[in-house]
Amino acid sequence: MTEVAAVRAARVLESFPAGDPHGSWPAEEYAAGCRARGERATVVMDLERDAFLVVAPDPDAAETATA
Repeated sequence: MTEVAAVRAARVLESFPAGDPHGSWPAEEYAAGCRARGERATVVMDLERDAFLVVAPDPDAAETATA
């Protein structure tokens, strides 16, 4: 349950369709570029939207979730 809370306390930086012929690669490449710029970013799958999301922790939301 903690992992779900961590994802919910994140902001979406970019979205990529899961049906892309290259799979999650475009999302992974975008996330790598974000990390190279010093931003914490990871790729998650949004099953409802059928998309790969590049997300970054949202410190404001994390504080609200723990309060």
